[in-house]
Amino acid sequence: MDFRLTDDQQALRDAVRSFCEGRIGADSLRELEEKGAFDPGLWRELAEMGVFSLRLPEDAGGVGLGMADAVLVFAELGRCLAPGPLVWSHLAAGRVDGAESGATVVGGLDLMDGQHGPLLLEHFEQLDALLVLRPEGVHRVERSAISAAVPVELPLDPLTPLHQATALPDGERIAGADEAAALRREGTALAAAQLFGIAEATALLAVDYAKKREQFGRPIGSFQAVKHLLSDMFVRQEVARAACYAAGVTLDDPAVGDVAQAVSAAKVTAGEAGLRNSRACIQVLGGMGYTWEVPAHYYLKRSWVLENLFGTHDEHAESLARLSAASPGL
Repeated sequence: MDFRLTDDQQALRDAVRSFCEGRIGADSLRELEEKGAFDPGLWRELAEMGVFSLRLPEDAGGVGLGMADAVLVFAELGRCLAPGPLVWSHLAAGRVDGAESGATVVGGLDLMDGQHGPLLLEHFEQLDALLVLRPEGVHRVERSAISAAVPVELPLDPLTPLHQATALPDGERIAGADEAAALRREGTALAAAQLFGIAEATALLAVDYAKKREQFGRPIGSFQAVKHLLSDMFVRQEVARAACYAAGVTLDDPAVGDVAQAVSAAKVTAGEAGLRNSRACIQVLGGMGYTWEVPAHYYLKRSWVLENLFGTHDEHAESLARLSAASPGL
């Protein structure tokens, strides 16, 4: 399988990266946090760029691209820590009116494995509707129908505010069980892409700091122990890149491989890369890495949030083990 990007894919990735660097730079993260971690103007700009309508057919007002392209876009969004229910609104395009244009902000809940523990709703105050994945199908739940939702005072990620709901209405069933399973696989691949973006961003942040920070008259990047940390970060980043690209390609063309295996492999690999690279970045930055002003902590906290989206590392690792046992030749 050839994972080299086409010229069009490189142009797409570079355009999204340029936008993110200019609009959601590291210096703006504190400002976004103070605004409640949701910027309506930024949301509209992302919609205008086609982030939500990326995979809709052109005759439906979309861009007409595939999951392989969406993986590239969401990796860039993860890399810059773009806030908001990005994955859910992308999945809702074509299913919830206004999601593709950004006029309707759609969040969601993955209840495919049943309801376990508290119902945590991200960006609840900005939502218009929720997309709820259940074993029997996809349901749309209006935000106004959720009467009891209490804000979580100190969410893990300051750029992902949470509300805890005590109950959730059934809502309107808009699709069946097969589509619910398909949306969960697609959501998993996009969350993995964001984790890969975090792995790449933290590796670059650590390398840049190691080149500039001097100790004993030498850049700390020249010390063998730091070189080993940075090399491991790069390896994790590249393995995650391959796994995420493979998931996108396989979702576009299931004939090239097992979709469930490719998606779970991407979540496991990218999840580990995002978390471990974020921790290593803080270690390389030393005392600076523990300060609020340096964005390293934002990456780690977002990695923890994404780790629990559409199945945890352990759940997908168990899925991979079952698939491998059932088909040893895979």
